[in-house]
Amino acid sequence: MRKFALLGATAVVFLAVPAVAQDMAAPADPAAATAPAPTYDQTTTTDDAPKAPDGTRAFGIDPYVGVMGGWEQFDNERNPAGIPQAVNADGTINRHYKLDGALVQGVVGFNVPLGPVFVGVEGNATKGVSGDIDWEYGAAGRFGFRAGESGLFYGKVGYQWVNFDKFGDDSHDYNDVTYGIGAEFGPKDIGLKGLTGNAGFRIRTEVSTFGAAHSFRPMMGIITHF
Repeated sequence: MRKFALLGATAVVFLAVPAVAQDMAAPADPAAATAPAPTYDQTTTTDDAPKAPDGTRAFGIDPYVGVMGGWEQFDNERNPAGIPQAVNADGTINRHYKLDGALVQGVVGFNVPLGPVFVGVEGNATKGVSGDIDWEYGAAGRFGFRAGESGLFYGKVGYQWVNFDKFGDDSHDYNDVTYGIGAEFGPKDIGLKGLTGNAGFRIRTEVSTFGAAHSFRPMMGIITHF
C-alpha cells in the first residue's frame, strides 16, 4: 500500500512540473505575446561635462598663433613715452604731420576658457613695412566672452614698445601702456559651415591705442587655435 502511494505521488509531481513551467513561460496578458521587444538607445553618452558655446570644453587651455596686418598713426602731442614731436622750421609744433606706417604683426598666446567667458595672455612682435615705424613688441592680458559657434569678444590691456625709422640710428624704444578691443569669428560665424571645426582658423579684427589714446591702430588677421 505504501509503494502504491509513493508511485502515485511521483506521478503527480512529474505531471505538475511541465504544467507549472508552461504557466511561468506564458505571459500574464495574451496581448503581451505579440508586443515588440523593447529597444535601447546605443548612442547614449555619459559626457555631461560643461561646454562652451562652440561645443568645446568649458575649462582648459586654448593656445594659438596668428598673423595680422594693419596700420598705426601717432598723434603729435606731448606724451609720457617721450616720442619726439614734429616741429616746423621756426620751432613750432607741426600740426599737420603725424608719425604713421603699415604693419605686419605676429602674435602668440593662450586663452583659459571659463565657461562662457575667458581670460588669456598674448605677446606680439611687429614690423613696419612702410612709413615711420620700424619695430614694435609687447604683451597684454585679454578678457572677454565667447559667443556663437566660435566667436570671441574681448578687451585687452598691456605694455608696448615702439621704435621709429624716422629718427635715424639714434632712435630708441619708446614704451607705454596699450589698450584695445577686438573680436574673433570662426568659420560657422561667417557662413562657411564650420569648415575647420570647433578650433582651427578664426578671423580677428582689433583696434588698439598706445598710451592715453596717443595712437590709432586698426588690425586684422588670421588666428590659428589648436
